Amino acid sequence: MNDKPLRWGIMGTGGIAKAFADDLALTSSGVVAAVGSRTAEAAGRFADARGVPARHGSYEALANDPDIDVVYVATPHPLHHANARLALEAGKPVLVEKPFTMNAAEARDLVELAREKDLFLMEAMWTRFLPHIRHVRELLPRLGRVVTVSADHGQWFAEDPGFRLFAPELGGGALLDLGIYPVSFASMVLGPPARVAAMATPAFTGVDAQMSMLFGYESGAQAVLSCTLSAASPTTASIVGTDARIEIEGAFYAPASFTLIPREGERSRFEYVDEGRGLRYQADEVALRLANGETESPLMPLAETVSIMTTVDEVLAATRT
Repeated sequence: MNDKPLRWGIMGTGGIAKAFADDLALTSSGVVAAVGSRTAEAAGRFADARGVPARHGSYEALANDPDIDVVYVATPHPLHHANARLALEAGKPVLVEKPFTMNAAEARDLVELAREKDLFLMEAMWTRFLPHIRHVRELLPRLGRVVTVSADHGQWFAEDPGFRLFAPELGGGALLDLGIYPVSFASMVLGPPARVAAMATPAFTGVDAQMSMLFGYESGAQAVLSCTLSAASPTTASIVGTDARIEIEGAFYAPASFTLIPREGERSRFEYVDEGRGLRYQADEVALRLANGETESPLMPLAETVSIMTTVDEVLAATRT
């Protein structure tokens, strides 16, 4: 990688920004050099708690900080597009927290801008870079023809209208925050669906509290996916093929163990444990690609990110018909 650690500028001071900063301390590929928020007070609290040398009271100031190498956008979903544009316009490589944007149109706009400026851009779908998911991808050829992919992500949240997952103005809802993991998992295995069906149950604020999705593919495979804000689900995932299947224990989207179960023969269990949340692997991926002079990651390609956001648009449209 680089001779010197990447100097990260974190845009946002919420829970995911804190988790990323804490996990970055577990790797040698980068350090948090600056943080930016809408207020100097919030940036100062974040910086003081983690020994971050520079703090900025606006997103613009962070994007234009000459002493950072790369920007991590960790603001609320509706701000991702504008904040990522700020950083790209300032000439900075960018890692954008998932969901990448609110819709496919915004995603395409960011990808076009990054390519126009020849800058690195990647969605922070951190699950893609975890060791157990890398191993799962290596084992896919042993499954034969994939028939079914299933995944769920459900967590219980108290019904607070001010909490971001219930707030429409903050991009709330189960799909964008939780369902994006199963949707991305299915995309990783099967690509974009040819047909999308979905059913949603609204929360008291009008956002989707629960979503069930059925995707159909040209190969004949299907993906059965679900997410909810109303209950803690198993958060497991499976890939079922004609020759074998893979069962990933919960939480499948975080460091997890899994089992390879052949149609005939002995099953094999692979155990993975990790220090931290697992977010450091995406930081290492960014450092690797930048050191190689690349502008995107083959593990989370920009075209696939746009495709995933297109699928999310189709899911939401399916619930309105």
